[in-house]
Amino acid sequence: MSTLPKVAWIGLGIMGSPMAENLIKAGYSVTGFTLEQEKLDRLAANGGTVAPSIAEAVKGADVVITMVPASPQVEAIAYGEEGILENAKQGALLIDMSSITPQTSIDLAEAGREKGIRVLDAPVSGGEAGAVEAVLSIMVGGEQADFDQARPVFDALGRTIVLCGPHGAGQTVKAANQLIVAVNIQACAEAVVFLEKSGVDLNAALDVLNGGLAGSTVLTRKKDNFVNREFAPGFRIDLHHKDMGIVTDAARNVGAALPVGAVVAQLVASLRAQGDGGLDHSALLRGVERLSDRQV
Repeated sequence: MSTLPKVAWIGLGIMGSPMAENLIKAGYSVTGFTLEQEKLDRLAANGGTVAPSIAEAVKGADVVITMVPASPQVEAIAYGEEGILENAKQGALLIDMSSITPQTSIDLAEAGREKGIRVLDAPVSGGEAGAVEAVLSIMVGGEQADFDQARPVFDALGRTIVLCGPHGAGQTVKAANQLIVAVNIQACAEAVVFLEKSGVDLNAALDVLNGGLAGSTVLTRKKDNFVNREFAPGFRIDLHHKDMGIVTDAARNVGAALPVGAVVAQLVASLRAQGDGGLDHSALLRGVERLSDRQV
């Protein structure tokens, strides 16, 4: 019998499925629930246990991990008679790894405290590849003791794991991460169009740029997307649009100016309005091509 805590996993999307599978590989017993049957079948095929509902999934779990798209989904699975807080056992640790507003995380932690359930907000960065390779950056908000208890779980999922402060701090850092990533992708996209319209060998140019100060994880991960115009979603424009709304709203609340971020947020929104919301966020290149009178 394993002495590892029993894990319930709610939300088995692009990120959640490989993350849950990495916990199974690390020896954890994982019971999962999501709305898509094919994702449940995948979990079962990889050694997990499928639950028919959230309530059944979290029953008896020591650790409950959630990975869903946004604040409304977190609230939908956490609250109510069939939700996590009503059905998880007292003393359970709820780790929300979704990217949501800091205030949603703060409210969830308070509601959990009233039910005797400890809560951490622990959003991640690294995209689908980082989830598959278990090299995610995990930014955590909450109590030190809960973070320490969760650390072995985090170690099975990521490489850079940092307690950033109290409840909501993880989400604040994730919002900053999404700001940096969006601006970086936009800059790379503009460079790609500039280089191609100038007649430069794009592969060679991106290789040498990535070896200097202009290099970045974004360029490393997204180079092939840019070169091949391959935008199968690793992280969808729709989700980055949501995240840019989070960071611009949070910045407004604390009085921080985001002049470049505000422009990129509008470019993300424009791409989504043109029907590209389901594409990978590297598809910001398509927006630059449209502005540069290139065929998309």
